[in-house]
Amino acid sequence: MLENIRIVLVNTSHTGNIGSAARAMKTMGLSQLILVDPVSAPDGKSSALAAGAGDVLANAKTVDTLAEAVADCGLVVGTSARSRTLSWPMLEPRGCGEKMISEVSKYPVALVFGRENNGLSNDELQQCHFHVCIPANPDYSSLNLAAAVQTLCYEVRMAYLNLSRGQYPENHPEGTEYPLAEDLEGFYSHLEQTLIKTNFIIAKHPGMVMAKLRRLYNRARPETPELNILRGILASVEKTIKNKD
Repeated sequence: MLENIRIVLVNTSHTGNIGSAARAMKTMGLSQLILVDPVSAPDGKSSALAAGAGDVLANAKTVDTLAEAVADCGLVVGTSARSRTLSWPMLEPRGCGEKMISEVSKYPVALVFGRENNGLSNDELQQCHFHVCIPANPDYSSLNLAAAVQTLCYEVRMAYLNLSRGQYPENHPEGTEYPLAEDLEGFYSHLEQTLIKTNFIIAKHPGMVMAKLRRLYNRARPETPELNILRGILASVEKTIKNKD
């Protein structure tokens, strides 16, 4: 299970933080590290701070975008503070660990961490099914990247150990199939293009419509057959529009 959980670091500035994150992962039994457009590639400082986790660091994969990093994932959770303009379905750290372990037998799952100075962008956060916030001291809530990785990886490991001990039932019903991230992105693109064709969205002034629709569908979490129905509805609308032209 733990081998199918990926830790994704987006646009990391300090190479030492990459090494420290690798060490935090290995202490909790995680090994799959994805680097999205790091400012600098891992170097000697990364290796020094990785300590005994050099294998995690050496096997880290580097990609250009978050979409590429999570395309084949069925569950994506992004780390975020709560104070966002558009609220998103939130998880507590413990619930985050349990949800990831409950679904990881079905497909890869990802835990996404943003930049050291300002976290994930709104666009990146909208690519996540859920957000997770570490309830730190409100008077001093600044966690460094490795500490945040350590905290959430610990919750993942505890959920894994609890499940293996039979201390709580798996909350992912047998047979439930959720679409992968790339399938959802395909749906959102299809939805946006259809709404532009019906003039519900004005291409030059789209506003917040798609962001709010993303939130709606992420909150509903459609299963794969349900997403196929939605895609069919959009195709039907497009066919009707074409026949009227």
